[in-house]
Amino acid sequence: MANVRIPSQLRDLVDGNKKLTVEAQSISTLIHEIDMMHPGFKKRIVDDTGDISSFVGIYVEGEDIRFLEGIDTELQPSSEVSIVPAAAGGAKLTLEIRN
Repeated sequence: MANVRIPSQLRDLVDGNKKLTVEAQSISTLIHEIDMMHPGFKKRIVDDTGDISSFVGIYVEGEDIRFLEGIDTELQPSSEVSIVPAAAGGAKLTLEIRN
């Protein structure tokens, strides 16, 4: 069973849980299983093409799935999965060049 850390921004979708334990063989099936238990979850994670939204990062054992097999990344029974929303905004940088 994979252990999934849920960010605070998505906890309202999973009854406030910080962590879920889900039986899944891949990220795709993990998202499907969570959505079966908590309808609406998948819609916040997956874009219209069926890929992970660019606004969400998913990590398996600390590795970004974008550098693995994406949504088809396989999971082991003891996999640690982290879902991380993309950070938005940032500081404005002004560069002044003086001669």
